[in-house]
Amino acid sequence: MSESTIGRLLSRRIDANESSESAGFTLIELMVVLLILAILLAIAIPTFLGVTKSANDRSAQSNLNTALINAKSVFQANSQSYNLATNATYTTPSAVMAATLAVAEPNLSFATGTVTAGAAPAQVSVATATDGNGVILAVQAKATNNCWFVIDNSATEAATGPYANLTGAPLTPGTAYGEAKNVTTCSAAAPPTASATVVYSASGFPSI
Repeated sequence: MSESTIGRLLSRRIDANESSESAGFTLIELMVVLLILAILLAIAIPTFLGVTKSANDRSAQSNLNTALINAKSVFQANSQSYNLATNATYTTPSAVMAATLAVAEPNLSFATGTVTAGAAPAQVSVATATDGNGVILAVQAKATNNCWFVIDNSATEAATGPYANLTGAPLTPGTAYGEAKNVTTCSAAAPPTASATVVYSASGFPSI
């Protein structure tokens, strides 16, 4: 084998070794990549969670609007009264209203007490005023600890029956929308008094 051939072979080996040494990533390069990923996750995760919570609140509001439409239909069909006749199975007007709404809207479930978030179908709490002039609907939003309310009054209501604790909410005729932030219980039969964390509005659901 000639010296020139041996020289070419040695040159190829050196080039190969240099190529293999420069292949791949250094530890610093990997750390920079991981740092960039961590920053992106720190930005993306809170944004994603915020969007998810907002969507859950919107879903609760949508369920309330659907329930309210059906409740108003029952109100009109019952000679403009939310006070439905009781029977052996449903002994209170609120229970009769809940059962009636369940038939009219099978995609939702209706109860007279506290409702929970994340149930399937979505749960709506129902309470009617003792004089039949008002109805209260409430839904607990999933994973947000927000309880949303709709109060529909066909006449001026007194603070009696299910309205006993509603001293800070509108009792005048019309529809009022409410939100109670960071609550563990959600019940139409015991709506909270307006405060720093409980807001009622006559023009639509309060801002999230």
